Amino acid sequence: MIRMRMNKRYAGLAVSVGLLLLAGCTQLKQLTGREESVNYKSTVAGDPLSIPPDLTQANQDTHYKAPEGTATFSQYAKSQAANKSVSPSDAILPATSGIQVMRDGDIRWLSVDKPAQTVYPKIVDFWGEQGFTIHSQDPKAGLIQTDWAENRAKIPEGWIRSALGGILDQVFDSGERDRFRTRVERVNGKTEVYVSHEHMVETPTADGTTFKWIYGKDDPGLDAAMLARMMVFLGTDVKKAQEMVAQAEKDPSQPRVVQAAGNQAQVSLSEPFDRAWRRVGVAIDAAGFSVSDRDRSSGDYFVRYLDTDTGQKIDQGNFLTRMFGGKNTAEATSFRIHVAQQGAGSVVTVLDKNGQQDTSPTAQRIITVLTSHMK
Repeated sequence: MIRMRMNKRYAGLAVSVGLLLLAGCTQLKQLTGREESVNYKSTVAGDPLSIPPDLTQANQDTHYKAPEGTATFSQYAKSQAANKSVSPSDAILPATSGIQVMRDGDIRWLSVDKPAQTVYPKIVDFWGEQGFTIHSQDPKAGLIQTDWAENRAKIPEGWIRSALGGILDQVFDSGERDRFRTRVERVNGKTEVYVSHEHMVETPTADGTTFKWIYGKDDPGLDAAMLARMMVFLGTDVKKAQEMVAQAEKDPSQPRVVQAAGNQAQVSLSEPFDRAWRRVGVAIDAAGFSVSDRDRSSGDYFVRYLDTDTGQKIDQGNFLTRMFGGKNTAEATSFRIHVAQQGAGSVVTVLDKNGQQDTSPTAQRIITVLTSHMK
């Protein structure tokens, strides 16, 4: 259930201004208009575009450009006629082919028939358009992570909010936050794009005197919705994108995930390396591990993990420090999450920074976290 809270400092002002607005409101659609179910607003102020627009490309209308070189009038007229033959819709959003929606269980991803160096900057721009600011990006690892953002569409609609518009947007809060991680990977000459998210919910403390933020359950449907929007941004028709995401064929075979008993830090998957590599990668993203690199040929994900159960003092801080990247007093340790083919299935283990198998309690906790996020 969504908890609505209003900043009391602004409540009176919002009501007063709202009455004035209602008095002059004559448009019925202003009172009954509906917003989309996904409408994010970043909790971090800043320019969402990490790549500034190229001002040299501002004027795309060749009608106002002088022809280069020498040409006869007939040649010039012919070139202008060719430019006019281009449909305005094609010039604004050219249709893009070569994008497929793949699915394995509840995991969906895009397979784009373009090189990663072309796709990656477009994904950065996509998140800016969706209302997010970029928290971090690592082209080497193919990772993009947004800042936390509030889905304003989760604030229930009503005639009061519709009339007050931006005023109530400043004083109401949905009590939920999301941040997304995108992983871009080269596979067999194509680019695969994976989207995952983390969810936080504001809940009252046991004594009811204040509120705290806790991690909530992620929603695969939200990831799928973002993939559809991403397809549209990359040039796919809206209706086609929705159909492709909804109709992506689900593999009927579900893998068996078995965590080794005792002090063995490993998990076995009843599927071949390619599928296991994908599943482990999605689990790493969903669990929020910090990934510095990956090597598919050797089956290694290079991660950093901060173990909260070692007895080291860890300053968890408040919501603001966690939201905006506050530092802990302990440092994360480097590990490798290793995926290897084993017979008809695969096995996942944890290696230390020297490449030796790690069976420590920390390694066992890493495997436990990964197993809980495998779908």
